[in-house]
Amino acid sequence: MINAQEFIKALKLQVISPSSRKSWDIKTAELNRPGLQFVGFYEHFAFERPQVVGLTEMAYLESLPDEVRRERLEAYFSYPIPCVIFCRGMTPMADVMEIAAAHDVALLSTELVTTKLYAQAMNYLNRCLAPRATIHAVLMDVYGVGVLITGESGVGKSEAALELVKRGHQLVADDVVDVCKVTDNRLVGESPETVRHFMEIRGIGIIDIKAMYGVGAVLMSKSLDLVIHLEPWKDKKAYDRLGLSEDFTTIMDVRVPQLVLPVRPGRNLAVVIEVAARNFSLKHMGYSAAKELDRRLNEMMNASKKALEE
Repeated sequence: MINAQEFIKALKLQVISPSSRKSWDIKTAELNRPGLQFVGFYEHFAFERPQVVGLTEMAYLESLPDEVRRERLEAYFSYPIPCVIFCRGMTPMADVMEIAAAHDVALLSTELVTTKLYAQAMNYLNRCLAPRATIHAVLMDVYGVGVLITGESGVGKSEAALELVKRGHQLVADDVVDVCKVTDNRLVGESPETVRHFMEIRGIGIIDIKAMYGVGAVLMSKSLDLVIHLEPWKDKKAYDRLGLSEDFTTIMDVRVPQLVLPVRPGRNLAVVIEVAARNFSLKHMGYSAAKELDRRLNEMMNASKKALEE
C-alpha cells in the first residue's frame, strides 16, 4: 500500500480534486498513460497504476464533443484508479473534475513534463515497494564505500564506528539497519527514524552523533558495498593473509563481498576498516595488490628457472 499524502509530498504534486482514500493498493512501480483508454480500448488496461495525462492526452480530450468526452470519462473512471496526474501544470476540464469526484479519484497536478515525472515517480515507488529486512549491524560511509559492520553483541562495532566518525567518515545507522533491495543486485541501508543519528556506547549510554559531531558526520542512506564481520581473535583459526580469494555473504538473495576481521586488544579497527574500504575501491578499479604480488613472484620464479636451465 502506498500512502497517498506521502506520495503527493515526495513528488511535490498539487491537489486539484481530493479523494477520501488515504492509501492506494499499488503493487508495481509502473505508471500508465491513458491515451488508448480515452479512445475506448480497455483490453490490458493497467488501472491499478497511477495515471499520467500529458499534453497529447489532454489535447485529445479537448478535441472531443462534450457528450462523447463524458461517455469516455465515465467508462474510464469506472475502474478503481489510484489517482490521475496532469503534467505541465495543466488544469482538467470541469467534467473531468466532476466525474473524478463522483468516483472518489484524486486529481493531481505537476509542473514537470511527462518524462521527468515518470522518472521521479518510478524511483519513489521502487523504493516504497522494494523488499525490506532489518539487520543487527552498523552501516558507515567510508571513503564513499558503504561498509556494513557485523558481529556479535559487544564485539566493538559501535566503538569502531565512533572512531571512524572521529576520523571524518559518516554514520548511517547504528545497531539496527533497515535494508532495502532496490534492484536485483543492489541493497541500500538506512536507520529507523526513531533511532536515527543515535549511537549506544557501553559505559556512556546513548549519544547523538549529529549533535556532537555536526550534520556532516551523518548520512541518511547508503548502498551496501562491503560487509566486514568482526569476531574475537581465535588463535587456532587460519585467517586470510594474502587476499587472493574473495568471500561473499548473501543478504536478501544479493551477494555482497565480505571480510572477516579478528578483534583483539591493541588492534586499531578503524584504521583496518579504512584500509579495507580503500582496497575494495582499488579492486573495483581493476587493481589488486595480492594479485600484483603473486604476478611478481611468478615472474621472479620463472626468471630463476630459466636461468638455471641455461
